[in-house]
Amino acid sequence: MSIDPENLAREFPGLAGTANGKPFIYLDSAATAQKHISVIERMDQVLRHEYGTVHRGLYARSVQSTQAYEQARISVARFLNAASEREVVFTMGCTDAINLVAWSWGRANLRRGDRVLVTGMEHHADIVPWQITAELTGAELVSVPLLDDGSLDLEAYDRLLDPRVKLVGCVHIANSLGTINPVKQLCAKAHRNGSLFLLDAAQSAPHLPLDVRDLDCDFLAFSGHKLYGPTGIGVLYVKLAISEGMPPWRGGGEMINKVTFAGTTFAEPPARFEAGTPPIVEAIGLGVACDWLRGLGMADVHAAEKRLYAYAEEQLAGIPGLVRIGTAAERSTVLAFTMRDAHPADIANILDLEGIAIRAGHHCAQPVMARFGVSATARASLGIYTTRADIDCLASGLRKVVEVFS
Repeated sequence: MSIDPENLAREFPGLAGTANGKPFIYLDSAATAQKHISVIERMDQVLRHEYGTVHRGLYARSVQSTQAYEQARISVARFLNAASEREVVFTMGCTDAINLVAWSWGRANLRRGDRVLVTGMEHHADIVPWQITAELTGAELVSVPLLDDGSLDLEAYDRLLDPRVKLVGCVHIANSLGTINPVKQLCAKAHRNGSLFLLDAAQSAPHLPLDVRDLDCDFLAFSGHKLYGPTGIGVLYVKLAISEGMPPWRGGGEMINKVTFAGTTFAEPPARFEAGTPPIVEAIGLGVACDWLRGLGMADVHAAEKRLYAYAEEQLAGIPGLVRIGTAAERSTVLAFTMRDAHPADIANILDLEGIAIRAGHHCAQPVMARFGVSATARASLGIYTTRADIDCLASGLRKVVEVFS
């Protein structure tokens, strides 16, 4: 189907209204996306009329909530083309999902002399958990360098991928650069090396078609709030053959089979990894967001955003003194840049006065900033609701930045 961003924008209440007396233009979807009306209304319906605890109650409201919660898991499995909903673990977010892998799989499987290989463009969420796990296990964290255009050095990847590497962690779309990594190729090489492959899909899940069976990744993580769904909910996809051998990483209710003071036996996945009362309403909202995006067609979403991204790059190319950070051949949705004499924070403040929301900072990717010799960048990022008119306003606002600092 054809994607019409202008019509879709009307389905996002958070985009209505003004900022500093100007029409509100939201270009920070890589940080967090606005929420679709179907998500808002469904969560409101649950909270007002259907809410009850899950898995534990025999009363009708609890049964209804349990059914809706588990249906959300099915919706996520369909969104990812997972073989079974049992491969879907609900987490607090993408960061929480990666921490689950590091603390459960990592502590159980990594030993002194082993390596975890990540890319030089990872979000801190795919760096810090592995550093902590490495300290506990004696393993080593190693990174693949970046080329000057912000793409991955594939020759270095091949050199570093040796028998010591037990897991490869790789971002699909880099939140700081917009680079799209060739993850299917990287995953296949990892498997030939005997390594597992963890895909950070926080930025790609809202924008690219994802098929975990085609990609053949062992783990995949993403957040609900970047997928036009709620905060406080995320997903870890794990191949069932792997999760069945992973120990729990949090203890409490619901993740057990039997508890005595002498010892505890644990539930089968995914319950083993979902201790305590889960984010019930948020999971249901995420399921709605996944169903809505599937209805649009992710191939069509990607095609529409690719056209808009090309238009945005044309407009930014005409801004005097603007320098793009991240110009890899394959890139999407993220537009990172610096401007002559203007700090990224100043750029963001001036644009805010024009009603335009962008991000300024290191984007939880300080190694990337160090690689390109900057402390921060300005970042405009696109969503399915972003229009050409939004990009035109961005370009106009950036020309005002030029005027201020000329």
